[in-house]
Amino acid sequence: MAKDDRLEHAREVIRLEARTIAQLEAQLDGGFTRAVDLILACEGFLIVTGMGKAGLIGAKLSATLASTGTPSLALHPAEALHGDLGRIRPMDVVLAMSNSGETAEINQLVPRAKRIGAPVIAMTGAPGSTLGRLADCVLDIGQVDEACPLGLAPTASTSAMLALGDALAMVVLKERGFSREDYAKVHPAGALGRGLMRVEEVMRQGEELPLVAPTDKVAEVILTMSRTPGRPGAALVVDGRGRLAGIFTDGDLRRLLEQGDPTRLEDPVQEYMGQNPKTVAPDALVVEAERLLREHKIDQIPVVQGEKTLGLIDVQDLLHTRL
Repeated sequence: MAKDDRLEHAREVIRLEARTIAQLEAQLDGGFTRAVDLILACEGFLIVTGMGKAGLIGAKLSATLASTGTPSLALHPAEALHGDLGRIRPMDVVLAMSNSGETAEINQLVPRAKRIGAPVIAMTGAPGSTLGRLADCVLDIGQVDEACPLGLAPTASTSAMLALGDALAMVVLKERGFSREDYAKVHPAGALGRGLMRVEEVMRQGEELPLVAPTDKVAEVILTMSRTPGRPGAALVVDGRGRLAGIFTDGDLRRLLEQGDPTRLEDPVQEYMGQNPKTVAPDALVVEAERLLREHKIDQIPVVQGEKTLGLIDVQDLLHTRL
């Protein structure tokens, strides 16, 4: 095949799959609404099952559901018939995926799942098939022409299942009122999780928080900073009620020493501290603290809530989160 022919064939595959997905919009009906209702009412797991390529799409859909507020697991239909049927309980809902609706393993599994008491949602291109008739509701992907030149390998049909599954998961997410905070709880690692971390999760506090009084000598403040675990590059100056009065940083110390008068180390820190420093709330996103540090070209930012000084974010702390 010539290079131009290869590219044209690839484009045709993409066009065909795009048309297939676009046509799904017209296929949405009451079956979709019924499926959403079943999932929202489910007190157990949404168990997704499919054979072959449909099963792989089902595993991805199950993972999407589980990460967006719907407890879910993927079940191999053949394994289910050899003991894993015990994973299905009356409080669960089964989502069975088969383009033809005549996959033997699926159609053996579904009646047994219903006998246990679990409602069944079918995702298929043949609502009148055995699977469609057995199910409590049907998600119809429509009649699909596969992109495979032999008309055999699941291609456009699995793309349709993927898109319709995503639509189902996102509608359920919205109906549940699933929030960014909820998302952060199940995504603690990776770039997504780090981007949703709260300041209170990474701030320095307790013995790692260097607090000094306005009347403390600069020399005493330097010792406090050096002796604080983690050796932060700043000390927070607070009054007798714990309210933030200012911040004294390594930069302030350097500028003081450049004046060449060592006696000033005996002066109270309030004479050299930075007043009205930028602050961040403990429930703010870490990315917001990072933005303030970058925007104002500073290395530390106090964490304050109301009149209480709660913590300190050092630029080094953000390196640990890999933001």
